[in-house]
Amino acid sequence: MASSSSLYVRVGALILVGLALGLGFLLFLTGGGFGRQSIVFETYLEESVTGLEVGAPVRYRGVQIGQVSQVGLVNAEYPPSSRNAALEAFQLVLVRLSLDPAKATVRSQEQAMRSVERGLRARLSSQGITGVAYIELDFVSPERFPPREVPWEPDYPVVPSMPSTVAQVQNAAEAILSRIQQAPLEQLLDDVSGIVRTLRTQVDEGDFAHLLAEAAQTMALLRQVVQSSDVPAMVAELRGVAADLRTTFAGPEIREALANTGAATEEMRRALTRLPAVIGALEQTARAARNTTQDTNADLAPILRDLRAVVSNLRDTTETLRRAPGQAIFGAPPPPPANR
Repeated sequence: MASSSSLYVRVGALILVGLALGLGFLLFLTGGGFGRQSIVFETYLEESVTGLEVGAPVRYRGVQIGQVSQVGLVNAEYPPSSRNAALEAFQLVLVRLSLDPAKATVRSQEQAMRSVERGLRARLSSQGITGVAYIELDFVSPERFPPREVPWEPDYPVVPSMPSTVAQVQNAAEAILSRIQQAPLEQLLDDVSGIVRTLRTQVDEGDFAHLLAEAAQTMALLRQVVQSSDVPAMVAELRGVAADLRTTFAGPEIREALANTGAATEEMRRALTRLPAVIGALEQTARAARNTTQDTNADLAPILRDLRAVVSNLRDTTETLRRAPGQAIFGAPPPPPANR
């Protein structure tokens, strides 16, 4: 009886421990947000969401701010009203995000709309090489990734999505392959073949061939000139000239000339140092000569006036002698005929 009671106690303790562990695990998964009301947003993805499960983290630039609460198809959540709407909805995957109000900066629908206008977008990302997918929120150019217009009324605020990095690379590769497939490869090959034929013709018969022939002839002529000329004798002669120049520059005449040049340079330097004094003396002499000339001009002015008067008198006397020579010898001239 005692053994059965002990067994019941152990089983009950084991059940309690299991419940405690389950509760702790639940708290761990919810990130300590048990009892707190989360904010739900939804987004629509056009690519495969392989690896994305409920409970996957939602991160903003690497910081976890919530988790994925639902993953499904849009046409299952919003039944299409027409065939076109069904085709569009069938191509999209619905992902709902449960954000922690204590960590998320977007806490209301109005804030979500303002953030969307500024470029808030959601995209699928993978963590390392494990392939564990999560949702990443970030701000990008709203013109590059505009919001999608949907023909249904969403139950929660919508954060527009943008292609993941892998999807963008894949789309770019597909676009390049499509352009390559659309390119006229046969025409390109024909053009390349024509270019090769033209080059071959130029090399064999065209201007390029003549150029190669002339270059070969020029090289042959140069080779003949080098072979026919006495290059060793020319080199020996140049060496002799260099030796003579070296001997000449090392001789006493060059040394004496260099010494005389140095002495002449020093004498010229001393003369240049005396040049300002000589110029000053010349200026003083010029000023003295100018002053002497002014004094001489002042003394000569009266003499010149007297000489001018004497010359005037001599001119009058000469004129008198020319008209009446006897007047200077015998006296006054005879009276005019009217007075007789």
